Amino acid sequence: MEQQVRVRRVFDDGTAEVIRVRESACSGDCHQCAGCGAAKETIKFRVRDPIGVLPGDVVIVQAKSAPVLRAAAILYLIPLALFYVGFYLGALLGSGALGGCLAFALGIALVVLYDRRVASKEKTEYTITGYAEIPEKRG
Repeated sequence: MEQQVRVRRVFDDGTAEVIRVRESACSGDCHQCAGCGAAKETIKFRVRDPIGVLPGDVVIVQAKSAPVLRAAAILYLIPLALFYVGFYLGALLGSGALGGCLAFALGIALVVLYDRRVASKEKTEYTITGYAEIPEKRG
């Protein structure tokens, strides 16, 4: 997973603080659709800096995709699988829809618990992999 960010600060420990402006899915062109009020959000995070960037540089950062894919699979598959199991078991007992909904709610609760546990233990590690724009000559 790659994204383009701007370097805000550089630290002596080989890391840098970068910022990324997150826009809404509609790209913020509110006058086209009567204005949804979606605000741009600035995200700050710390990244490993193996190439020696300077504040103001626009760079590409990359995150390991395995944790992201694992989280997405858990987010989507667990509630869906539990819904089908609950629906089937509920149908055997006389109320498939109720069983499916209850199992789906249990799946959502499990995903929330998993997310809280992972968020407190694992942090996504980002690394600068190159420049998005060629920096001006440094003096």
